[in-house]
Amino acid sequence: MKKIVLTGGGTAGHVTPNIALIPSLKESGYDISYIGSYAGIEKQLIEDINIPYYGIATGKLRRYFDLKNFSDIFHVIKGYKEAKKILKDIRPDVVFSKGGFVAVPVVRAAAKLNIPCVIHESDMTPGLANKLCIPVAKKICCNFPETMEHMPSNRAVLTGSPIRQELHTGDRQKGLNFTGLSGDKPILMVIGGSQGAQSVNEMVRESLPKLLSTFDVVHLCGKDKVDNMMLNVEGYKQYEYIKDELKDIFAMADMIISRAGANAINEILELKKPNVLIPLSVGSRGDQVLNAESFKASGFSEVIKEEALDPSMLIETVMSVYNDRERYIANMNKRMEIDPIAKITELIKETTGE
Repeated sequence: MKKIVLTGGGTAGHVTPNIALIPSLKESGYDISYIGSYAGIEKQLIEDINIPYYGIATGKLRRYFDLKNFSDIFHVIKGYKEAKKILKDIRPDVVFSKGGFVAVPVVRAAAKLNIPCVIHESDMTPGLANKLCIPVAKKICCNFPETMEHMPSNRAVLTGSPIRQELHTGDRQKGLNFTGLSGDKPILMVIGGSQGAQSVNEMVRESLPKLLSTFDVVHLCGKDKVDNMMLNVEGYKQYEYIKDELKDIFAMADMIISRAGANAINEILELKKPNVLIPLSVGSRGDQVLNAESFKASGFSEVIKEEALDPSMLIETVMSVYNDRERYIANMNKRMEIDPIAKITELIKETTGE
């Protein structure tokens, strides 16, 4: 039996595509293990699906000056040594990396041990972690056609991003039962990402009086970001995070407001939900802005810049997209069809000589 080590972490977006691949890898006969951080979000997500999990030390890679850069380098070195030992013990045939700072020591250690690596870049341009992994990767999976311009042409492959197939099995009525909503109004789903999005949360709550005149609102607001003062607002349901019922919430959603992380927007595209994107711009490297601009240019989304966000802009844009929702759905239906799970599984098999 062939062995594969998956890696990636830091946010849910660096983990859920790996989870989406697991059924296909199992079907192809791979024995699967996962290397992540000691206690990151990836640990719980992977252990919940009974995949052997190994934790290593991690240090964040920053493009800006921070005193932590000096201490984190020692964590990275420690993580590299730990990853090397784990890989020697497992002896995998291939490593697949979804990125994030935890992946760097794993990929570099694998390369040192002559274990082939396949990596995936979700965003339009590669992040720092993947930039450090690209030189040793056998294949680089890309989510956007534009990304191919930034990659070695002989190793880059347009695959799209793996989406959990369970999202297609959602049930609208189960979503209504879970939330306690009647279904008499269209449902507006708000996704702030696994870390939440304070500026989006605030604008949505300020806009509620107007939004609730048209929609019921289901708000995934992030850990510790539930507003206890609004728990009894009729038609407004808040959750820190939803796991098992997420597919049902997606199924009942008529429209979505979201950040523009690559994983989130690809799930929205796969499910063909009209949407408004509010990309993270302040304090980021700008990847979400580029992701959102690509989706807007393709006619999949409307975009509000974070610095321009206010209640009136949010309400106006949401209503405009909802009233023209059939056009956005039609555009999403016209997209180039790629089966990311099948494509990436095939690349992994090729890399292991199958």
